[in-house]
Amino acid sequence: MDKHFLTPLFAPASIAAFVGNADDPGGQTPAGRTLREAFRADRFDGTLRFLDVRTKGTLEELAQTHADLALIALAPRDVAAALEIAGRIGCKAAVVLSSGIGADEAAQWRKIARREGVHLLGPNSLGFQRPLLHLNASVAGPLARSGPLALVAQSGALTASMLDWARQNGVGFSSVVSLGPHTSVDIPQVLDFLANDQATHSIIVYLEGIADARRFMSALRSASHAKPVVVLKAGRKPAGNEAAQTHSAAIVGSDDVFDAALRRAGAVRVRSFVELFSAAKCLASRYRPVGKRLAVVTNGGGPGVLAADWINEIGLHLGKLSAPAQKVLQPALPPLASLADLVDLSEEAQPAHYRAAIDAASADSQVDGVLAIFSPKAGADAAATAKALADIPRPMNKPLLACWMGDSSVGKARTVLADATIPSFRTPEAAVGAFGNIAAFYQNQQLLQQTPPPLSALAKPDIEGARLLIESVLAERRHVLTEMEWKSLLSSFHIPITRTLLARSASEAMMIATQLGFPVALKIDSPDIPHKSDVEGVALNVLNGTAARDTYVEMMERVARLAPEARINGVTVQKMVRARRGREIYVGMVTDEPFGPVIVFGAGGTMIELMNDRAMELPPLNQFLAHRLIERSRVAETLGEWRGANAVDMEALEDLLLRVSEMVCELPELREMDINPIIVDENGAISVDARIVVGSSTQAVAAHVGNAVNGYQHLAIMPYPARYRREWPLPGGGTYIVRPVHPNDAQMLQALVQGLSPESRWFRFVSRFHELPPSMLSRFTLIDYDREMALVAVVMERSVSPEGTVLESERIVGVSRYVTNPDQTSCEFSLVVADEFSGKGIGSRLMESIIDVARDKGLAEIDGLVLANNPDMLKLVRRLGFTVKSFPEDPDFKLVTYML
Repeated sequence: MDKHFLTPLFAPASIAAFVGNADDPGGQTPAGRTLREAFRADRFDGTLRFLDVRTKGTLEELAQTHADLALIALAPRDVAAALEIAGRIGCKAAVVLSSGIGADEAAQWRKIARREGVHLLGPNSLGFQRPLLHLNASVAGPLARSGPLALVAQSGALTASMLDWARQNGVGFSSVVSLGPHTSVDIPQVLDFLANDQATHSIIVYLEGIADARRFMSALRSASHAKPVVVLKAGRKPAGNEAAQTHSAAIVGSDDVFDAALRRAGAVRVRSFVELFSAAKCLASRYRPVGKRLAVVTNGGGPGVLAADWINEIGLHLGKLSAPAQKVLQPALPPLASLADLVDLSEEAQPAHYRAAIDAASADSQVDGVLAIFSPKAGADAAATAKALADIPRPMNKPLLACWMGDSSVGKARTVLADATIPSFRTPEAAVGAFGNIAAFYQNQQLLQQTPPPLSALAKPDIEGARLLIESVLAERRHVLTEMEWKSLLSSFHIPITRTLLARSASEAMMIATQLGFPVALKIDSPDIPHKSDVEGVALNVLNGTAARDTYVEMMERVARLAPEARINGVTVQKMVRARRGREIYVGMVTDEPFGPVIVFGAGGTMIELMNDRAMELPPLNQFLAHRLIERSRVAETLGEWRGANAVDMEALEDLLLRVSEMVCELPELREMDINPIIVDENGAISVDARIVVGSSTQAVAAHVGNAVNGYQHLAIMPYPARYRREWPLPGGGTYIVRPVHPNDAQMLQALVQGLSPESRWFRFVSRFHELPPSMLSRFTLIDYDREMALVAVVMERSVSPEGTVLESERIVGVSRYVTNPDQTSCEFSLVVADEFSGKGIGSRLMESIIDVARDKGLAEIDGLVLANNPDMLKLVRRLGFTVKSFPEDPDFKLVTYML
């Protein structure tokens, strides 16, 4: 049960191929002929059998036939029959190679596949390739060479083009998967398989659409935590914001949101087909950048300057050798070599000079990657210089990229570099861009590690009061909050607002203004006017009572003329907020399809659209994410000491973003929000104006009754489920905490495994390894709490430092876990407890807790495999009410099951 559910698809031991009758000219489709030829060209490592749905005797042979995978390349009229036969012979997966199949026919095939228990890839798919298994289950061309790179694409044409390019550039693949429309096996499932595939070191993805953002983000986060993922998405500029009501919605396009989602998932986005190939080159070399500082080694000043310019242009940093490194390197360089910024080797550079410079840069802590540029010169040997790079021992601890400029004179050199799997580019800009794309992986991994809870550590908001307010607005069949309503809503989450009173007559306006103190601002209050400035419904710097009275009268008359159908509640009066040396910023929220709510930050004020300053992040936020969100905006440059003004209170600004994140998480009815302007200075931040749009939500009903099953389903990223944290007593004194696992627990989890006895390690992992491999450690600690759960038992241990200071540290002493099965109704559990804590009730508590979480999630059954010679575990599950049965596939195990 530890095998991935798509193993029968992508790593089958046996295949049944339905390709039609080769002897019947009309009995084979072009796809069938191509598939049969593919198997002749490359001998599959497993068992292959050809079946024909139209041949007599086939059904008689079914009792003796078994296969893991069915490959179906038949005319549409025969596909349903082939799927039924596949189910009868025990196939767990099937591939339908076809094109031009409509949605209705594809749905019928999916229905048959589900009934037969078959995972279906296709129709409208070119199939897949697994070069390591010599398996070409595709019509995408010859089998690719074997390598560490996986390709997943929603375009057959792009898949074929990438394979053709790879053959010419020496790039190999672990997997190539072509996904078309209407397929049952989709990108999230394929990503999930590749994340656990040992042959795959890096993944490139071509996307055209996303059906389920939560599932996509879950799989992408899991995959990119284990290995680099690069994504190219088509359709970057769709129309769809013409009807936007708030400033936030007006300036945020779905492509911008997709960028934010990929960053949060730890993946890297490229913008063009060319960049995807460039990224593929770097990924195939297995380098893992750890920063943004790229050193340039060149034998020509001009190309080096071009590289340096582009480094600055795309937000990288030119890696400069430290003084000690320069001192060591200088004697090894040719005369006139420059070390000021670039390592310019001059025209007399020889291969040994390149080697010395690259070795120095690789050993320098101020450098994260090296770009070697070669320009053809009289007497310079391009191939010998390339050989010097190829001879550098592997693996290097930093990425090495090459740019051999020119054409015919450097052809042989490029071959040397390709054979050595050194990414090679024709221009400095392309090489720098490739490093920039892959270096973004390092930055995005920091965002991936963040798993905030829905509520911050700040004072608890009045969530129930906020929900009642929204319910009252929706009950009136309204969607836009009035000024008094949005101020009440923000106040419920402790967001600072200006004091505001509603005047319903000119006399009230005069009296309120006098009480508040001048100057004041007057604003029309109407649920039917999206932007007050459109009807001249805002008056600023009103200086006395008479002016307040007259302004009220004039504003009411003007609004009645410009918006005669609008409902008018009155005019709000508030004391003017003096910005002094403050900055105007805005914080917004918009609901994207399919990623849900997105938080937006940027420069505020009346010129917001013209400024076009936007930075985005998916909720929930923590302080780190809030800080990074601010950093990505253009207005961030003005928030420090700027033009004589003091630096703003960054903590107050970050807290405001955390409060907005809380609102977005806890109030699924929010559709759009535009808090603009927010005046921020050294004394704090205050919200001056806002517009909030709400709508009905199915998730809101579950949230209101505290239903954890459907809570936070409106978010693309499941928040950290802090609600499952419990404290329990330890026998003999002390306590321990049971809580959901966190990415920061990786080292503690590794220490738990390393400390297990060989017997305990065998009982849990059925393996003799001493520690968890990095990929497995990543998979166990950064999880999607929506589809799986891991609870850790943590104790506090005390030690004394050499100075006599008492130190406290956490230690994980047990883990229980479940992973939801593909049927989405059951899950598989596992349990491990440190040997020295065995018999203290921790195992029972962890099992009871993980069962409660699974039940809370709405699952119907929890099961697992227990070694038959593990009496303690079998005794525990029986005591908890599990049924214990033999496991037909392996007599060494018992199948234990508990109905939730």
